[in-house]
Amino acid sequence: MYALYFILVVLICCVMMSKTVANEMKERIPFYEDICKGIKAGDTCEKLVGYSAVYRVCFGMACFFFIFCLLTLNISSSKGCRAHIHNGFWFFKLLLLGAMCSGAFFIPDQETFLNAWRYVGAIGGFIFIGIQLILLVEFAHKWNKNWTAGTASNKLWYAALALVTLIMYSIATGGLILMAVFYTQKDGCLENKILLGLNGGLCLLISVVAISPCVQNRQPHSGLLQSGLISCYVTYLTFSALSSKPVEVALDEHGKNVTICVPDFGQDLYRDENLVTGLGTTLLFVCILYSCLTSTTRSSSDALQGRYAAPELEVARCCFCFGPDGEDTEEQQNVKEGPRVIYDEKRGTVYSYSYFHFVFFLASLYVMMTVTSWFNYESANIETFFSGSWSIFWVKMASCWMCVLLYLGTLVAPLCCPSRQFSV
Repeated sequence: MYALYFILVVLICCVMMSKTVANEMKERIPFYEDICKGIKAGDTCEKLVGYSAVYRVCFGMACFFFIFCLLTLNISSSKGCRAHIHNGFWFFKLLLLGAMCSGAFFIPDQETFLNAWRYVGAIGGFIFIGIQLILLVEFAHKWNKNWTAGTASNKLWYAALALVTLIMYSIATGGLILMAVFYTQKDGCLENKILLGLNGGLCLLISVVAISPCVQNRQPHSGLLQSGLISCYVTYLTFSALSSKPVEVALDEHGKNVTICVPDFGQDLYRDENLVTGLGTTLLFVCILYSCLTSTTRSSSDALQGRYAAPELEVARCCFCFGPDGEDTEEQQNVKEGPRVIYDEKRGTVYSYSYFHFVFFLASLYVMMTVTSWFNYESANIETFFSGSWSIFWVKMASCWMCVLLYLGTLVAPLCCPSRQFSV
């Protein structure tokens, strides 16, 4: 239900950022200007569209999740009164969310509010990205540790590790080569060449550090599987960043404007602008929603707090993301018939309610910044979202470098602090 509320507000934000929808409303709704004046939204409802409207709506949604984050602090049982507030009263929550999003339009001194909220949104958006990167690094370590544990009883796990590692390095290397072919040219494209060389060098660096003797002595579970996965993600972010750059235009020998530093077939992919915008926006927010839901599981919460299973307790399995059969069966025995709510939790609630709402609070800020093209908010609209933006380009490149630094930190930290015990 919280995900449905989130999707509903995101759809409203996309509509508010769409020039096509605004123009269609002007043409098709009778007495459009009179209605706009009647609700005091401007002569053409300009107060209900654009980045400022999205900021206000996302402010209401962020406040909604932040209030529930505070209300659900330190809940240890799903039987308590506050737990019932989290797990029920859906109609009243919908009314509360609508009231908060609507009330944001009546905040006095809108200019000061928007300027201040913009910085809050940027900070929250980067924290949301940081959480996803931390969980990705934790996932890489967990994968390697789980499969390595299986080699003690079955040597075939070595073959599985080697095969997956080879596939990931092949993807990363092939991706960088293809980007060098399609996103660079013999003359020019210096920026693309530097970035590809830098990110390729970072992939090589983390691979060498992961298998270096000093790291292996402190972390025997460190290996090429983790660095291969991080290299794949770096390659993906590099491609995503390069494809988000604004189109560069230059004059050819005939004096015609031609695009440079992009694939030759790129223009054919954008013939149907509405189709690209619709599919791209849908995929983008499906990924954001998936990140929210996977970031709020117990294992993710434990990982962010530095709690990991002991290596000797690891049971190797292909679907290592799920708990062992015994653990799942034990929880399922506590499930009552009807609604799937687990009572009498042994380790507290099945997931942290407060952390759940905090992640959605950060996701609200991330959506706000993403829909409004981060710092290019004044000229942003959903139709040109996938045509390129320097703000989105640098956010993705910064995410790429942040991911590498986080992974290097997990490798180097035990060397810098030899007296401390690190679980990963």
